[in-house]
Amino acid sequence: MKKILYGAICCMFLVSLTACGGGTDKDTTKDKDTTTNKTEQQAPAPTSADGEKVYQGTCAACHGGDLKGGVGPNLTKIGSELSKDDILNIIHKGKGQMPAQTQLSDADADAVATWLAAKK
Repeated sequence: MKKILYGAICCMFLVSLTACGGGTDKDTTKDKDTTTNKTEQQAPAPTSADGEKVYQGTCAACHGGDLKGGVGPNLTKIGSELSKDDILNIIHKGKGQMPAQTQLSDADADAVATWLAAKK
């Protein structure tokens, strides 16, 4: 019985380590089209739907698809405890057992922080 319990704990530990990270290893330096006279377009401002989509793809494994927690804490009312800037800081730098989410672009991190800050 102890071996089964130990095995289950080890599996949960491995799942928690792999679920909350995992950026892409795409090499963007191979882009040969680096002319400077391109017209740059600004990306549209992130929407709450974008924030929820990014959350579901990146954060839900630890914080739960319903925000009620799991490996990570409950986030259902995180906006009443932390500001958008506080949430964004945690996404970028990590806190406690949560690692910094370096795989997220600034726009995606901002979208998630905006979406979570509205949860009051």
